[in-house]
Amino acid sequence: MKAVVLTGGKQYYVSEGDVIYIEKLDANEGDKVSFDQVLMVDSTVGTPYVDGAKVEGVVLKNGKQKKITIFKYTQKKKYRKKQGHRQPYTKVEIKSIKVK
Repeated sequence: MKAVVLTGGKQYYVSEGDVIYIEKLDANEGDKVSFDQVLMVDSTVGTPYVDGAKVEGVVLKNGKQKKITIFKYTQKKKYRKKQGHRQPYTKVEIKSIKVK
């Protein structure tokens, strides 16, 4: 069974057993999380969500992604600005997809 889940302002296409990296959640490692905003299950499309559908998972890890470098400059004007950013994420394993 496959589903499309909305979390953190993004949509994820998941099936049971998948491991996904999503925007950081307020959950610790080993905690169970459930996603109620399910947009599609198999071929059933919701309006906007599928009634009674729920995707459950387990948090495997909280961490930060690799650093990206932002470099701004203006040529011939001696303007240089270097900045870095590491986006926090939550690694989740999908355990079950339920539809009532």
